[in-house]
Amino acid sequence: MHNSAVALIELGAIFFGLGILGRVAWKIGISPIPFYLLGGLAFGSGGLIPLEGIGEFASLAGEIGVVLLLLLLGLEYSAAELVTGLRRSWVGGLLDLVLNATPGAIVALILGWGPVGALAMAGVTYISSSGIIAKVLGDLGRLGNRETPVVLSILVFEDLAMALYLPILTAVLAGATLLGGLSAIGISLVVVTLVLILALKFGRYVSAIVDSKSPEVFLLRVLGAALLVAGVAQQLQVSAAVGAFLLGIAISGSTAENATRMLEPLRDLFAAMFFVVFGLNTVPSTIPPVLVAALVLAVVTTVTKIATGWWAAKRQGIGKMGQARAGAALVARGEFSIVIAGLAVSMNAVDERLAALATAYVLVMAVFGPLAARGVEPLMRLAQARLQTRAVQLREQ
Repeated sequence: MHNSAVALIELGAIFFGLGILGRVAWKIGISPIPFYLLGGLAFGSGGLIPLEGIGEFASLAGEIGVVLLLLLLGLEYSAAELVTGLRRSWVGGLLDLVLNATPGAIVALILGWGPVGALAMAGVTYISSSGIIAKVLGDLGRLGNRETPVVLSILVFEDLAMALYLPILTAVLAGATLLGGLSAIGISLVVVTLVLILALKFGRYVSAIVDSKSPEVFLLRVLGAALLVAGVAQQLQVSAAVGAFLLGIAISGSTAENATRMLEPLRDLFAAMFFVVFGLNTVPSTIPPVLVAALVLAVVTTVTKIATGWWAAKRQGIGKMGQARAGAALVARGEFSIVIAGLAVSMNAVDERLAALATAYVLVMAVFGPLAARGVEPLMRLAQARLQTRAVQLREQ
């Protein structure tokens, strides 16, 4: 009874504290992810007040959070939109992959973490936070801008890249041989292709299986299907997150809209727990030694993301202001960088400092990304005004 009471008190304190932190974050216009990570750091091993009564529940809740994050991401796209987006953005997507995965891999190799650490850090620095980006674009009223489809196309490419990357990373972390790694790649390609075909041809039947007029039954079916598919996918070494993402793609139309509306509060709750758990498992004293590396990565990958968006928007004939907005919109990193780092650290296949580096990096990028998106337009106008003034001065001379 005593242990149960302590667990309830700790859990209640965490949920209430997360609510306060989330309100503060949205009040000042940034993502709550950094606050959740800091909360985990404060109450984890080596923190201010270590919490010990909710370990098992928090870990399971964190895993459910990852599943719901990817499920709702899949629900945002139809298979047709994914195929169309892939056709439009594959060149920009490849440039994005090369420019933004390379810095993370190089830093991991410099720090002596080997090829496995390099593969994990490449994913951490590569993937933008589609959740933060979508929120910022909506808040700034830019969803109808000409450059927004370019940004969304690159995000679609990144999400599909994750569907292939996560199973490969899982196989490598598990110590698979070259043959095992190739098998993981083959299985991933086959599964992704089959799901896209299934969604294109028979998506309405998949939607019908989980649909129901009763909200209670509908919620149970969707959540149950997501957890079942995620578990089976993990057993097949395709990654639970990818399984949930692919299920989301297969569900379409009004069913997908209803599922998104009903699952969003659950996703936010369990995703918050995931970030807290990651913070709980990261020792705060390990962050200062990697802080310089995190800041260097933040500067370099801010430049490379801006370059990616700028080039992709320019290729579509969009003006300089739109090019700058597209580049700045892609800067934010968040949930998926932590998902990758959490997967790597949980399998004890990489240096424990990787968690600290990923935490510090995401703390910086999740704060700076929205600020960059908000500030790029005033900065561009200021730069253009100065250039015009300078041009007038030169003509007068």
